[in-house]
Amino acid sequence: MNKPTDKIGLNDIMKRAQEMQKKLQDIQKQVAEMEVIGQSGGGVVKIVMTGQHYAKKVTLDPNLLKEEKSIIEDLIAAAINDATDKIEKNLRDKMGGLAGIKLPEGLGDLPR
Repeated sequence: MNKPTDKIGLNDIMKRAQEMQKKLQDIQKQVAEMEVIGQSGGGVVKIVMTGQHYAKKVTLDPNLLKEEKSIIEDLIAAAINDATDKIEKNLRDKMGGLAGIKLPEGLGDLPR
């Protein structure tokens, strides 16, 4: 039988949940304020995108305009995908930091 001191306190659980919520809010704010640059074609196409996936600016190398329309379209799509990948990676990295919050001992244990 467990001693009373071995039991997980509700206050401790609530404190940990509040810490987790605060960290999630901080991450959401950081991601919302983030800007990344997606590129393709060795930098001939650049897209500035916010963490909320809004394109803010598109830059095309003037020499690219001599290419066929379908090539330009493909490069723009690739730059958008590159920016989106960077945002998602950044978010995964930041969310991985939440694992640093330790749950009270026994909280994750399965019943025996």
